[in-house]
Amino acid sequence: MIAGLSSLVYNVTPFLEEHPGGDEVLLTSTEKDATNDFEDVGHSDDAKATMQKFYIGEIDKSTLPSNQKYTPPPTAASTANQDSGSSSKILLFILPLLILGLAFVLRLYSKKE
Repeated sequence: MIAGLSSLVYNVTPFLEEHPGGDEVLLTSTEKDATNDFEDVGHSDDAKATMQKFYIGEIDKSTLPSNQKYTPPPTAASTANQDSGSSSKILLFILPLLILGLAFVLRLYSKKE
């Protein structure tokens, strides 16, 4: 497991079981810049010195992919879903009326005979 502080990279895998805050804290800080997480806790000087044992290098930021923003699908697809939803609502309204009408006609027909 690798945790990054700024552009520095630390492999804290060997420290998972020994970490006083538990391994969960370290695991949730992986694959992101954990600088703020580390500093917010207020680690001691001893903790900062211990961290140096796990230093493995620096990130070459020029090799990182650019962040792409999420683009939602075109609105035409969503209107197609709304159209099918409105037609099913119409059927839900008309179908009971048809059943009632059929029952009424059958009742009238059965009374005449």
